Amino acid sequence: MLSPSDELRYSPGSLVVVVSASADDRDRFVERVFEDRAAILSPDKVRALLTGRVAAAELEARVGQLLAAAVQKRLQASETVVLAVDGLDAGEREPYLRMAAGLKRPRHLVLLETSRDQVGEEDRAPLNELRRALDAGDVGAEGFQTAVRLGGGMVAELKRIVFESAARDR
Repeated sequence: MLSPSDELRYSPGSLVVVVSASADDRDRFVERVFEDRAAILSPDKVRALLTGRVAAAELEARVGQLLAAAVQKRLQASETVVLAVDGLDAGEREPYLRMAAGLKRPRHLVLLETSRDQVGEEDRAPLNELRRALDAGDVGAEGFQTAVRLGGGMVAELKRIVFESAARDR
């Protein structure tokens, strides 16, 4: 039997994609458990940087371009990427998974569950599809090597996610 842990460990240079039906819950979680702030990327962060500097009509296209370039640069340098994506659809994650797979970087998914009232009607079907894929062990077909679903008390119990190689003498 596995003993409970307040820490998750991933290899340095990994791509960790964090998804949730609640952007607020996702952002609080990411800020709380990931120590390497430079590794955290999201469309919201890029949007905040570009707002006022780019024409409104160009904003979303530029957000996508800049985010993809930042992820690519970090992965090419074997640096960790924590990607907090906006949506639950596999199509949003796919370009980043392709980048990481092409560079032979580890790829991990964290599904952060939220309260039912935080799930919008448009998110119900994609969330249920992702849950079914996780429960069936099918996220490997999407390109992930590991996946974890965190909800309820597990979210609070997890204190940090670190990126370091496992010690040989454990």
